[in-house]
Amino acid sequence: MIEVEIRSFITEPKYNELLAFFGKKGKKVSEDTQETHYFDSKEDLRIQKNNFHSKIWMKKGKLHDDQREEIEVKVGKDDFEKLGAMFQAAGLKIQIKWFRTRHTFDWEGISVMLDHTRGYGHILELEKMSDEAQKDETLKLLKSKM
Repeated sequence: MIEVEIRSFITEPKYNELLAFFGKKGKKVSEDTQETHYFDSKEDLRIQKNNFHSKIWMKKGKLHDDQREEIEVKVGKDDFEKLGAMFQAAGLKIQIKWFRTRHTFDWEGISVMLDHTRGYGHILELEKMSDEAQKDETLKLLKSKM
């Protein structure tokens, strides 16, 4: 599958406005507290602990590309420290740690994420999974909704 996404920094007042908008016009999927570690690897390799589970995931392509293949493996929430120890033992170093609160909504078949990342800011992200043949059309749809 290809993850197609677009994002934008937003102000805190706009963040609050959009929380209210998607609370009325969309369906709340989750509210989550996340800790994500990015590793210094050739591909975009990360581990994350959130309210529900831990996971390893890799996105192929360049950071912030609109369309990238994504591979994800979920594990138990309590396995987060083991994941970090495993990657560090393999010689990978943590490049950055992100701590964020994420609100996720389903809006007209699009995943909408409103993030507040400590030390980074507020972000609106629209995402839809696609296949290779439809990825450009999916990107056009997301841009029109943004």
